[in-house]
Amino acid sequence: MPVALEKKVPDFSAAATDGEFRLSKLSGTTLVLYFYPRDNTPGCTTEGQDFAVLFPKFRNAGAAVFGVSRDSLKSHAGFKEKMGFPFELISDADETLCELFGVMKTKNMYGKQVRGIERSTFVIDSEGRLRREWRGIKVPGHADEVLAVVTAL
Repeated sequence: MPVALEKKVPDFSAAATDGEFRLSKLSGTTLVLYFYPRDNTPGCTTEGQDFAVLFPKFRNAGAAVFGVSRDSLKSHAGFKEKMGFPFELISDADETLCELFGVMKTKNMYGKQVRGIERSTFVIDSEGRLRREWRGIKVPGHADEVLAVVTAL
């Protein structure tokens, strides 16, 4: 059962481009977790770039941004470096976070059914509660919308 709005998110850890990510270590910080299907694909690159451009504004609002996908740490490190992302990427190869947030969906790709991440974003407040979620999002304008919510918290 995915985490519900206004409920505390259970502590978790995961491999990230800067080492281990642990939710409890970021207590007191607003978190933006954006889940995306795959490194180095057009929509995911654009989404990452949009968050990167707004990153200083997220930081000024007291928020940390993290991208999450099932890609390996090696893939994440190359993607982060290539794109110059100022935030870390979390590898969820075993789909633990995908299950916690309920982002795995069956999708149609070129007539085939495939299981993959539904592009989704979650805002966790400084007390660890899930405050906002977006599912099945379209990339254009999304990072701006997330920033508006974070700034209003």
